[in-house]
Amino acid sequence: MAYLQSGRSMSLTEDIQHGIRPNLGQFLHQIFQVLLVGMTIGMTRTVVPALAESEFGVPRGSFALLVAFVVGFGFVKGTLNFVAGRLAESWGRRSVLLLGWVTAIPIPLLIYFAPSWDWIVVATLLLGVNQGFTWSMTQTAKLDLTRPDQRGLTIGFNEFAGYIGVAIAGIVTGYLAADMGPRNGLLIFGLAVIGTATLTTALFIKDTLPWARKEKPMAAASGATLHPRYPAGVSAKPSTREIFTLVTWRDRRFFAICQAGLVEKFVDALIWVFYPVFLYSKGVSLPGIGWIVGVYGFTWGASQLVTGRLSDHWGRQKLNVAGMWFCGAGVAMMLLGEGSAWWSISAAVSGVGMAMLYPNLSAAIADISAPHWRASAIGTYRFWRDLGYGIGALGLGLAAASTQSIEGAFWFVAAAMMLSGLGLAILGEETHPRLNPAHSMPDAVLPPSTSAPSEMPMATDSPQSGLTAGQYNHPMA
Repeated sequence: MAYLQSGRSMSLTEDIQHGIRPNLGQFLHQIFQVLLVGMTIGMTRTVVPALAESEFGVPRGSFALLVAFVVGFGFVKGTLNFVAGRLAESWGRRSVLLLGWVTAIPIPLLIYFAPSWDWIVVATLLLGVNQGFTWSMTQTAKLDLTRPDQRGLTIGFNEFAGYIGVAIAGIVTGYLAADMGPRNGLLIFGLAVIGTATLTTALFIKDTLPWARKEKPMAAASGATLHPRYPAGVSAKPSTREIFTLVTWRDRRFFAICQAGLVEKFVDALIWVFYPVFLYSKGVSLPGIGWIVGVYGFTWGASQLVTGRLSDHWGRQKLNVAGMWFCGAGVAMMLLGEGSAWWSISAAVSGVGMAMLYPNLSAAIADISAPHWRASAIGTYRFWRDLGYGIGALGLGLAAASTQSIEGAFWFVAAAMMLSGLGLAILGEETHPRLNPAHSMPDAVLPPSTSAPSEMPMATDSPQSGLTAGQYNHPMA
């Protein structure tokens, strides 16, 4: 059987294997790509918010105008995450990734020539398109290549590279802005990163869609006894509407994960918009801000190498819930002390909490998504998660405006994280197929033991359970 790969025909043979080791070369290429994805967003995180007033004309105390660029980013990136997931099922992963890099090329030019904050908002909208396409595809491609028991580790590697890139870019652009001026520094850094990413994608990245299409037939042929709790009643070829409603609200597990993903982005919006402004108002220099915010990124990124792998052994749910609460506590800590050391420790606490939840929310989505609609399910989750940038930024602006202080935004985010973690604890469940397999319940829906290679086996409604479409077999459903 032949499949299209980026306009070229590729025959699926027994050479296709799943796992990090058999696909190490392509896996490392994808890791490098997500490093550059992180650098692209990271270059806007230190200089742009801190100099919004002096360089781009944002009036002092104009919280609504200050958060406008992150609101726009969140809504665009969230929408493009979903679009990217659907396109990836037909175009392939590589084509969507390349499109994402091409859309990023004008971003550093817009920042360089910006006469007003409006240009920064437009540049950030393009950044949302870039991030929606590129980060979604690097994650999806690595999940295509690897085995189910490596998903936590795989996403840990993905987010490690991405947020190390965010941290490095924040520090480097802080120094470049101090030495060369903010516009020159961002122009040189941005063009170098985006140009490298576009070129390496065109030359070295392969499409991983054939791996995804072969995954479930291979699993069925292997006679594996552990199966995830896929939702019941999903169509053989689910429509966009079906997947969107399934992941958004029809399956309680998906809903719990999506609301947690949305709220955790409040933290990232806060760190992007108000951390630099807060620290700059305290007299911290641009390089100093870069290092404090970088502590958050480095801690988040590095810890995911541990937390992602831990979830493959311990499960996703406990780490996700604890991470929500730990991250919120780190946000509150920022206001309870003074000095660069204290602020760095607080940022590190938030980074550790984010590392506990961030890769493992995505891994949980992947656990219970069938291979032939996994990219769409991930895209839907990432839609809601990154919509959290926009909703969170609006909440930050309202909280700061109502209290007439940046501190109000910090307390708003800390409270939201605590409540969302509670919701995840109540509505969610363990998704790892080894720790909570479908066959552990007598009425569990199992995929067929065999299937034709061209078809994807999938769960159907159980006659014993009486579940309707979109529900899954769990006594609490």
